[in-house]
Amino acid sequence: MFRLLARLKGSWLRIILLAALTLAGVYSDLYLPSLMARIINDGITGGDQRLILLTGAEMLLFALLGVLCAVSSGILSSQVSMGFGRDLRGAVFRKTAALSLTEFESFGTATLITRTTNDINQVQMFITMAFTSSPSLSRVVLLSVPALVVTVVAVSSVALPLSGTIQRSVDRVNRILREKLTGLRVERAFGTEEYEEQRFDGANRDLTAVSIRMHRTMSVLMPALTLIMSFTQISLVWSGAVQIDAGNLLVGDMMAVIQYVMQIMMSLMMFTMIFVMAPRAVASARRLNDVLEAPEAIADPLSPAPDTGLRGTVEFRDVSLTYQGAEKPVLEGISFTARPGETTAIIGSTGSGKSTLVNLIPRFFDATGGAVLVDGVDVRQLEQKQLRDKIGFVPQKALLFRGTIRENIAYGKPTATDLEILEAAQTAQALDFIQQKPGGLEAPVAQLGQNFSGGQKQRLSIARALVRKPEIYIFDDSFSALDAKTDAALRAALKRTTQDATVLIVAQKVSTILDADRIIVLDGGGCVGMGTHRELLQSCPVYQEIVYSQMPAEEVGA
Repeated sequence: MFRLLARLKGSWLRIILLAALTLAGVYSDLYLPSLMARIINDGITGGDQRLILLTGAEMLLFALLGVLCAVSSGILSSQVSMGFGRDLRGAVFRKTAALSLTEFESFGTATLITRTTNDINQVQMFITMAFTSSPSLSRVVLLSVPALVVTVVAVSSVALPLSGTIQRSVDRVNRILREKLTGLRVERAFGTEEYEEQRFDGANRDLTAVSIRMHRTMSVLMPALTLIMSFTQISLVWSGAVQIDAGNLLVGDMMAVIQYVMQIMMSLMMFTMIFVMAPRAVASARRLNDVLEAPEAIADPLSPAPDTGLRGTVEFRDVSLTYQGAEKPVLEGISFTARPGETTAIIGSTGSGKSTLVNLIPRFFDATGGAVLVDGVDVRQLEQKQLRDKIGFVPQKALLFRGTIRENIAYGKPTATDLEILEAAQTAQALDFIQQKPGGLEAPVAQLGQNFSGGQKQRLSIARALVRKPEIYIFDDSFSALDAKTDAALRAALKRTTQDATVLIVAQKVSTILDADRIIVLDGGGCVGMGTHRELLQSCPVYQEIVYSQMPAEEVGA
């Protein structure tokens, strides 16, 4: 928690002012009972009306001061806590964006969403309560240390572990809910609604059970502390009554003592509220620190390499990749060079490492052996933005963002003109269906592009890469949802548009890569063949098997 609170450094001026206002409010609260005692002891008892009026006016001024301090403290504490939440959300968002795919997957989407929303809210609420109540807490701690220590230690020993369990249960509920919402069509197609309801119900019941245990534990705290303070108050009243009867204590002094005790009890209530929130805030802070302090495997070099003057050359030098904890490499001993004006295709069976191979170029992963070079420089010696500005990447799963068609195509080049956008759409064979949409380029795109077919999403993703006019194009199985006619037209258009760039295509369909200048055949993470279509038909059994499984012998063209 303290490491997280160190991020409040930008709010120290507000915090100092908040402390001053709160101390002024505390002084006002402490001084009022003594003024009341003066009115009772000297004014009422002595019949001094002038003293009563003057002291009453003084009490009104101090009460007004207390109100102003309380209002100002509330505003400032809200500004500090909300600003802290804003900065923390920004920090987690930026950190998440900087994580490599391996690190990202180690956390998971559901838990990162929970940590960015629910966990930050827990810490933010705790800070709001702590800043507005800290002076009151000091009085409680000074006057009731023994009872507080025993109660706090006893409750926290149970509450802290439960808080961590609650946050993990929230993660699980979010994950199942996210899977249900994104996989709704699959669920309905297979008639698994009952199974999904049972799965969600199980996670929901677990969260409810843990939350109930947590609240049962915390429910002991307030009655216990209230009982302690009630006995204190009763003892003070009884003792004061005895002393008043003996003539050793004035009634006003007794009333002042009762007021002080009431202030302590109110402070104790605030302390209890904060302590109820503290275990979840601590658990949330730990989870946020896990994200913020996660090591960044993919980082920019301290001294980026200078520009070599080359444009679009991609070279793999004996590249290997082994995931942490894996028994064997995903890729091993891959070497080839892709040059501008050439099309390099990568094909292989499912799980052979095709997508992983091209993901090494924009540094979604880093090779654990060998080197990947772009324009003659190891990608690890280039700034990530500098490297990725050279690349137009079309992912295996076409992803569109909520907005308009124009915004999605211009995503990689916000300054793109209408002419550039339309040219990219035409090359991607997307112009026809765009023009048929009401509004054309301004037609709305739903979240994840759910109002477009798979083939339309792929073509819009291709247009998004084309509009950048990069040095290197990477198409990661980006034509799988296209019919044969559209596929052929798209490949012909791409050949004209990308003739001066380096093109890498990951493909499942042989028909997509027949005209490639170089075909790399992967099997089990290794390169088992490299050459043109005709050369591989003569020399590579794995390629032959793939080709003959997809095409009749008379169309193979060996």
